[in-house]
Amino acid sequence: QVQVVESGGGLVEAGASLRLSCAASGRTFTIFRLGWFRQAPGKEREFVATITWSGDSTAYADSVKGRFTISRDNAKNTVYLEMNSLTPEDTAVYYCAASQTKSWFRFADINLYDYWGQGTQVTVSS
Repeated sequence: QVQVVESGGGLVEAGASLRLSCAASGRTFTIFRLGWFRQAPGKEREFVATITWSGDSTAYADSVKGRFTISRDNAKNTVYLEMNSLTPEDTAVYYCAASQTKSWFRFADINLYDYWGQGTQVTVSS
């Protein structure tokens, strides 16, 4: 089993920055990648960014590319999502998820991920 716990959400103004953290525990050696997803009210959960547990591969949704950066600290079993130039459209609950499947192409597929956190709210005011 793997557990992931998000933290770092909050209420900020447009243009501000936030850093989310995702701490993994349990059988972390089984993790192939961690991903960030988000879900706004009335919308489906969508892919934001992902990083392999080794840290050698990252990918981003087009909507956040150039503004968000995903990174990891394996010594702390933690993945970070640095979010800059936030807009009200970034308002959502942000979820961290861990995948044990070695897939290089399906990283945006929600069904690829086996373990999910409880989510952390990010609200961006205009």
